[in-house]
Amino acid sequence: MDRTAALSARCLSGYNWQVNMLRLVTIGLAAAGIATVARAQLNPAPSDSAGQGTRYNVQELNFDMWCQEQQHLPPTRCDKRLPEDDAAFNTYRSKIERYEIPYLKEQQRQLQLNTDILHNDPVDHPDQPSQPQAQQPSTPPPPK
Repeated sequence: MDRTAALSARCLSGYNWQVNMLRLVTIGLAAAGIATVARAQLNPAPSDSAGQGTRYNVQELNFDMWCQEQQHLPPTRCDKRLPEDDAAFNTYRSKIERYEIPYLKEQQRQLQLNTDILHNDPVDHPDQPSQPQAQQPSTPPPPK
């Protein structure tokens, strides 16, 4: 009976170890899934069939640069960052952000259209216009 009890205790500890490892693997896979979704949101899939992610060159807005270059306020006032200046900056930033991504998407679409449709003729246009097209060797005329 002692041998059976020892075997049961050993099997139970092995079972507990397997259950704990399974839990760790499950948590790891869940974390990886969340990280993948977060990364996909940062890099949205394009609408074309190429399946390549597109990154848009979104420019970050800086309060100090906006204050001095857009509003032409003195640096001492910009350093104070008054509530009315901050509110005007947030309004400006929200207006710009509303149009920036659609504008960049349209630019990317136009570039892709230009590449795919206008410059995709391998007969009339070589892939790399700076390189001359290779001419096919001519066959010698048959002997007379």
